[in-house]
Amino acid sequence: MAAWARAVRGLLLDVSGVLYDSGADGGVPIAGSVEAVSRIKASGLKLRFCTNETQATREKFVKKLQGMGFDISVAEVTAPAPAACRILKERSLRPHLLVHNDLVPEFAEIDKTNPNCVVIGDAAENFTYANLNEAFRVLIGMEKPVLISLGKGRYYKETDGLKLDVGAYMKALEYACDVQAEVVGKPAKTFFESALAEMGVSPQEAIMIGDDIVSDVGGAQRCGMRALQVRTGKYRPCDENHPHVKPDAYVNNLAEAVDVILQQL
Repeated sequence: MAAWARAVRGLLLDVSGVLYDSGADGGVPIAGSVEAVSRIKASGLKLRFCTNETQATREKFVKKLQGMGFDISVAEVTAPAPAACRILKERSLRPHLLVHNDLVPEFAEIDKTNPNCVVIGDAAENFTYANLNEAFRVLIGMEKPVLISLGKGRYYKETDGLKLDVGAYMKALEYACDVQAEVVGKPAKTFFESALAEMGVSPQEAIMIGDDIVSDVGGAQRCGMRALQVRTGKYRPCDENHPHVKPDAYVNNLAEAVDVILQQL
């Protein structure tokens, strides 16, 4: 019997690399993941999809996953952009956006005139020298630069291979402007706490399942949760020798994790 699978009331699932591998063609589901999500819902366990996805609005992102057969709704998704918008409104911040074109609608109600901060997300092809330099100039011109990053992942996997993630570009701006970014999204503790609150589940009753040893596993464990790493998505064998983060268990895929967890109910 797996001790890590006991006394569970809620599951938090990463999306890219756990449910599906993204790609230029929209991506493909990982074997068994569609059925695994359906089984979780049928079991009565609470469920949240925790993603650092910032290449599309939640509505567009969810519609893509529904098209692959996943039982998922916008209300079940915890994502960085809405959290960033709340921060911007609370602090009267006006962002210069360095994000993917498809994410811009998430910021439709935010004042962007005369920017007093920079928000950076996974801008993909928008990560040009000119765009990065423009963000740099906005930051360096501030007396107290404010840089908000929608995640800090190093890379992620698409169907054609690994791709640099927002964290690499965030670090470039941090270095150039001598500023510490405020991370909204995994692995920030507040991001996981928000997902738990939305489920009404304590950290000790929840398990995070992800493919990122640092953002998914490490972030969840620092919040008091158990965390599993799947051997899909961006997983690499060297993750199992990480000097600081040790998952509560490794599983080959989401389907295997769900098998073990449901056997314990």
